[in-house]
Amino acid sequence: MNPCLLLLLCLLLPLTARSDGGEPSFFLDKQRGWFWRETTPDTSIEQTPSPPQTEEKISSNPNPPSESPRPPEYLSAEWFRKNLEHYKDAAIDNPTEKNVAAYYYLQRVMMDKAQKFATVAQRVVMSDPRLDENNRRPLATFASNAANQMATQANEQAMSTISKQAGLLFFFRSDCHFCEAQAPLLTVLEQRFGFKIYPVSLDGKPMPSGFYKQFRSDTGQAKALGVMSTPALFLMKPPNEILPIAQGVVSLDDLTSRVLLSAKNAGWISDRLFSTARGVTDSTFLIPEAGTLTEPVMNDPGRLVEALRAQPVLP
Repeated sequence: MNPCLLLLLCLLLPLTARSDGGEPSFFLDKQRGWFWRETTPDTSIEQTPSPPQTEEKISSNPNPPSESPRPPEYLSAEWFRKNLEHYKDAAIDNPTEKNVAAYYYLQRVMMDKAQKFATVAQRVVMSDPRLDENNRRPLATFASNAANQMATQANEQAMSTISKQAGLLFFFRSDCHFCEAQAPLLTVLEQRFGFKIYPVSLDGKPMPSGFYKQFRSDTGQAKALGVMSTPALFLMKPPNEILPIAQGVVSLDDLTSRVLLSAKNAGWISDRLFSTARGVTDSTFLIPEAGTLTEPVMNDPGRLVEALRAQPVLP
């Protein structure tokens, strides 16, 4: 063999050998490059494997319930809400005699339970004037007609009482079609109840229809009252009480109702007159005060009824 070739082989053999018997020498690792400071790992030290980490299961509910919720009692109201539709679907999808009969029998049970409830409810309501709606608004036709007549008279009286104390501030624009529709209804309030109307033009021009030719131009009143659209109506009582009624066109009945409600809330008319004007003979409300009903009372129907009956009737 050629001595030069033999010498070349001897020089290459150490480079092809593995540095630790397992991993190739870093001199042949082209991906890592020439790291002449790299050290060979010490195989004399036994590497103790770290213990496997167990995965902790995190519950989505930090306080899981101790017991699973109990299913509703068979044929109870809750059971019917959850299950009757399933029997109906089964009867429709597979209309055998058994499926159809099962659904209709369950429906009959539900209707009979409802009938028993209605019978007892009628007896309870009739025996307790606090629950009988007939005491607030007569249900009989002749009595209802009488109540309507009383409501009409009370309405006239209430609106006349308000008109002697306050007038209506009317904001409009000359190019507002809804203002043209609202103006005739305001004249009805003038002629029927004696309301004084105070028209204010936002653009300084009159309405083309000729309503309220005697008007004032807006000088900042609309902005101060928060007018965003026309027609805008405010109930104004001297010297400085102004109540919002509507922004946008409203019917005569709605306008009357809003005036009555605003005046009632402001204390300009009595609650009894307001209720009579609405056709309701009793304006009392059974509303328990906050904190008066405890959990033991709420869980006992008898005690709950006694507690509600003992509550003062609010006007």
